[in-house]
Amino acid sequence: MQRRFNPLEADARWQAVWDEQQSFRASDTSEKPRSYVLEMFPYPSGRIHIGHVRNYSMGDVLARFRRMTGHEVLHPMGWDAFGMPAENAAMEKKVHPGDWTRANIASMRAQLKKLGFALDWSRELATCEPDYYGHEQALFLDMLDAGLVYRKESAVNWDPVDMTVLANEQVIDGKGWRSGAPVEKRKLSQWFLKITQFADDLVEGLNTLDQWPDKVKLMQENWIGKSVGLQFSFALDQAVGDISRLEVFSTRPDTIFGASFAAIAADHPIALALAANNPQLAAFADECRQTGTAAAEVETQDKKGYDTGLSVVHPFDPDWKLPLFVANFVLMDYGTGAVMGVPAHDQRDLDFARKYMLSVERVVAAEGEASPIHDEAYSGSGKLVNSRFLNGLGVEAAKTEVIKRAEAEGWGTGTTVWRLRDWGVSRQRYWGTPIPVIHCETCGPVGVPKEQLPVILPEDVSFDIPGNPLDRHPTWKHVDCPTCGKPAVRETDTLDTFADSSWYFIRFASQPKDRPFDRETVEKWLPVGQYIGGVEHAILHLLYARFWTRALQHMGQLGFAEPFTGLFTQGMVTHETYSREQGEGLPPLYFAPGEINRASDGATLVADNAPVEVGRVIKMSKSKKNVVDPDDIIAQYGADAVRWFMLSDSPPERDLPWTESGIEGSWRFVNRLWRLFGQIEAGVEGDDKGLDRKLHQTIDGIARDIEALSFNKAVAKIYELTNAVEKAPPSASRNAAIRALALLVAPMTPHLAEEAWADMDETGLIADAAWPPVDPALLVDDEVTIACQVMGKLRDTITVPKGTARDELERLALAAPNVARSLDGATPKKIIVVPDRLVNLVI
Repeated sequence: MQRRFNPLEADARWQAVWDEQQSFRASDTSEKPRSYVLEMFPYPSGRIHIGHVRNYSMGDVLARFRRMTGHEVLHPMGWDAFGMPAENAAMEKKVHPGDWTRANIASMRAQLKKLGFALDWSRELATCEPDYYGHEQALFLDMLDAGLVYRKESAVNWDPVDMTVLANEQVIDGKGWRSGAPVEKRKLSQWFLKITQFADDLVEGLNTLDQWPDKVKLMQENWIGKSVGLQFSFALDQAVGDISRLEVFSTRPDTIFGASFAAIAADHPIALALAANNPQLAAFADECRQTGTAAAEVETQDKKGYDTGLSVVHPFDPDWKLPLFVANFVLMDYGTGAVMGVPAHDQRDLDFARKYMLSVERVVAAEGEASPIHDEAYSGSGKLVNSRFLNGLGVEAAKTEVIKRAEAEGWGTGTTVWRLRDWGVSRQRYWGTPIPVIHCETCGPVGVPKEQLPVILPEDVSFDIPGNPLDRHPTWKHVDCPTCGKPAVRETDTLDTFADSSWYFIRFASQPKDRPFDRETVEKWLPVGQYIGGVEHAILHLLYARFWTRALQHMGQLGFAEPFTGLFTQGMVTHETYSREQGEGLPPLYFAPGEINRASDGATLVADNAPVEVGRVIKMSKSKKNVVDPDDIIAQYGADAVRWFMLSDSPPERDLPWTESGIEGSWRFVNRLWRLFGQIEAGVEGDDKGLDRKLHQTIDGIARDIEALSFNKAVAKIYELTNAVEKAPPSASRNAAIRALALLVAPMTPHLAEEAWADMDETGLIADAAWPPVDPALLVDDEVTIACQVMGKLRDTITVPKGTARDELERLALAAPNVARSLDGATPKKIIVVPDRLVNLVI
């Protein structure tokens, strides 16, 4: 072997061999046990980042290991390719979104291939291609036929600059995430998927996901938000038109005697009726509509209200009137569009009450606590106080009592409600899946006949004017109604891109041309055994994928409900930042790692050798310029050193700080292994029982670690074995350990392992080799290390056969050199022996 490993030559050589031999192509007809390993597919932004490398390295190790342990492995790759960034590029760079996206895919595919991932590229898909989204359109029509799709007018976040609906998550501090324009509330006709129909099952299903992180399951449970409470109505003291009662839902009916006001949304029928003859209220309602519908924004904004002059009557006391406000924190699309305000026990209500000088009455108190509420609402448990017939009851007992009386008196009903809302999938933009519906004045909305799918996006569009180019296209949207034949228009909204990622894992498993998938083939591969991705997708993507799978099951197209049996959420890759202050009122100027000379006591800018401030270690960000380009690192150190660093320095669920010393250390270890692989010596004989035992324990331990995704622990065991092999004298055992070591590192450093395997004159590819077998007899230690103490302090150790007799342990301990030196001729008064553990000499 060469003394120094040449990664660039080895990487290119073995990647070409794997590609030529289709080494990682999954077979649908294999009789082997199946294993589906999947990382969340990337958005083709143009460059992979080091976070991608960590994510896909983890999946790759597991996929390669599963192949070595006799599985038929499906490990595919594709592209989540629709979305606003492509339209933004079209506007800013004057390129077509499709051209921009496909160029980015080509670039990122090449980058991923440089890392040698064991991917089945024959199944590659991109959601922006008609051969994918046409099948998505077919599934949408199936859901429409099954009653899981409907259209209604609803309040949305509207960006007046980009002229599109924004998801709640795209509203930042009340402004559009891209345009920065203040977001408005608007009423638009939107398409919805009935995810709420599956709300109970989505919650219950979490109990079956024992290979998911608890934090993710909790986040989903809270997002779905099952609440049991009281649906009831207040009588209005004065009817508004034909409206004489106000419907409200409360999860805390126990606090009903702490109510001091009621509030309704600006779009509530009562508010609309009053505003028709009240310009001040109409202006206030317009102001409310200028904010988005995001829950976080609603909770944090300044609480404002308009006193309608009306009151509602307390259901337990006809003489008790509560003022009725229109409030900016009440949304028509949430619950009934009306709330009961209980200031003492809800912070939002308390802030509102203080602002409008409303009463605040504590009605729940902890043991021995009865002080008035000041600036902080009390949300804890306790007993009811100041609550008439509820006094002394616990919270749950009081809820039950109020619901019982409300039902008996006919003004309320115990009800289960959900925080989850149906999924609004309409987006007023071009670069997405066209919704396959035609609007006819005679027939209404009509699904596009399946034989006319896919409905393909037109290429000749312009982004010179804000808004959806499909609305302005001169011909694309004009079609005849498929039912009556009269002139009609296509739906110009496209689907939320979360729809694209809600079933791609199914299409990976089966890709017939004439339908979305073949059920029999899919059910051989799915559910996905191991899904890996960032925790930022814990709610929406994973929830929508779980819904979509249930919808397919509901329609009889699949026989399972949960798409992912195992889920792992990896930590981020982080890096310190480098910056300089620019002056008062100006933001700091940031520099990339390549522009910096880093030393132990600080850093300087290469350009002028002047100091820069070294900031804290944070998530890599283009704005902070602390991003490391994988291509540069691969070119310098090779793919295996990068992969090894991604796996070695931190538990995979935690963040991994990127350091130059870390990658350099990984590179040194790759070369250390390379030198060791060249040390197999012909003609040597003899066994090394200790090394044999270490080897087999390591093989067994690494297999367990990889299955548990504890890659850093597996790496630590490889370091230990490497140390042991290097120290061992030449023997047949040492040769066997070196050969086995190549197999053990093959999932992690595959190019190095292939190069070594070929140099050892082994047949075939190491990628096709089996995981080394384990001798169970060698997993049991038959020797133990005994601590030899003098007066409780460790002085020496001895290694003896397990079960050595007490008198022999005493003799060996007394003869241990450091013990004898400590005794200095003294005779122990007492010798304490703990078999197989320690000997303590008392003098």
